[in-house]
Amino acid sequence: MTHARTSAPVLETERTILRPHRLEDFDAYCAMGTEPAVFRFIGGRARTREESWQRLLRHGGMWSLIGYGFWAIEEKASGRFIGEAGFHDLKRDMVPSIEGVPEAGWGFVADVHGKGIATEVVNRFLEWGDEVFGSARTVCIIDPENTASLNVAQKCGYREVLRTLYNEHDTILLERTGLG
Repeated sequence: MTHARTSAPVLETERTILRPHRLEDFDAYCAMGTEPAVFRFIGGRARTREESWQRLLRHGGMWSLIGYGFWAIEEKASGRFIGEAGFHDLKRDMVPSIEGVPEAGWGFVADVHGKGIATEVVNRFLEWGDEVFGSARTVCIIDPENTASLNVAQKCGYREVLRTLYNEHDTILLERTGLG
């Protein structure tokens, strides 16, 4: 499923701007990757600067190669980078395979957790996804202990399909059919 777009469009919510990642985001992006509340369920350990750089580059590459990807999330009130969210296809080695299916994901700096920003952002990029993907299925995978993300996913229309393993860790596969 490829789409003609080569970079992230700018989207807005009441409190945030979803925009392409920028080089200027790098230091804040690195800092986010070292916050225990952030990496606990995304890799389980702090990211190195090199790993953060590779992830940042991956975002631009997804948009140019497959027509969708992650947005940088900017807080409107302050202009600061507070996270990232969107769709990707990481060719994950898991059963069942989700390769080729847009996979939703999100991560935010710890000081905005619990304020409803994730739900606001996820709902917005899902609206975009409904326009682009139509009624196609999208998925997300979430650690069973990540109650906050499971709540966001469910509020945004994702439903548990099954429990599986990813990188030898218990994982919940959820899916949502677009409203197209």
